[in-house]
Amino acid sequence: MKTSDFFFELPSELIAQDPLKDRSASRLLHLDREDGHITHRQFKDLKDYLLPGDCLVINDTKVLPARLYGRKINTDAAVELLLLKRREGDVWETLVKPGKKAKPGCRLSFGDGLLMGEVTDVVEDGNRLIHFTYEGIFEEILDQLGEMPLPPYITHKLEDKNRYQTVYARQEGSAAAPTAGLHFTNPLLEEIRSAGVKIAHITLHVGLGTFRPVKVENVKEHHMHSEFYQIDEEQAQTINQTKADGGRIIAVGTTSCRTLESAVDEKGFLHPGSGWTDIFIYPGYSFRIIDGLVTNFHLPESTLLMLVSALAGRERILAAYEEAVKERYRFFSFGDAMLIL
Repeated sequence: MKTSDFFFELPSELIAQDPLKDRSASRLLHLDREDGHITHRQFKDLKDYLLPGDCLVINDTKVLPARLYGRKINTDAAVELLLLKRREGDVWETLVKPGKKAKPGCRLSFGDGLLMGEVTDVVEDGNRLIHFTYEGIFEEILDQLGEMPLPPYITHKLEDKNRYQTVYARQEGSAAAPTAGLHFTNPLLEEIRSAGVKIAHITLHVGLGTFRPVKVENVKEHHMHSEFYQIDEEQAQTINQTKADGGRIIAVGTTSCRTLESAVDEKGFLHPGSGWTDIFIYPGYSFRIIDGLVTNFHLPESTLLMLVSALAGRERILAAYEEAVKERYRFFSFGDAMLIL
């Protein structure tokens, strides 16, 4: 299986640069997983496809305002920093630009000294470990100084930080948003609950690996970066009971899908707990727990496109994407949505 098998032509003007004012006003392309039939709807119509007894699984991770701009203390040179994940205490794994001169011992200042950092080590992929020092609460300082780490294909400045968060974001730790969830509003979630559909919360902290291109031609040679997930006992019980009662599990986003498929056993039983997953789902994979997926439209040749192709079939997915381009759907993080069910 080749990476080029997942290529499609996408006009650049279809890449959404700004979120809609009304989250649930985005369009929804429904792809029937069984016969490939395509229907065009609005996202607020999602509830029409859900049945009493189904369970919608959402990722409640919260994006950190993880992009920082500062200066090197010795040279006063500008530096850009992206927090990737907390290693321990005040030590973070980061991506530094420019990185070549950010060697161990290099000291950095952000917000005129409100936040200070020192490079302590260089690790995998050239990422830097940085030990931060500050007075007060780190998250409050980060909220004051940091910017949302928008994907590289979004060039517009985000006016409202909260528009790159889901309305149900709770657990801080992501370097990127679980964007399929951006379409939900609290009133829509309440409508879905009122229709007898369960909503389960799980957590996967999205890493930057979600944006990294597949650089190998043989799909099987690609290595996924690991991400931290957590499923508590009550939520796992809700999901397992849904399956036992004959209900369907519909994951909101590829992050929820990957979390569920990482924590389920061969018999389809979901285990609570936490850990790191580098699961890579591509055609040929047999899904153990999910029955459907709410997702956005993904980049050509990306691991996310491979995941949805595993669920619905590569030919059907590429045909649906061709239809979406023809119908001028909006693509990627702030774009429209797709339901595979």
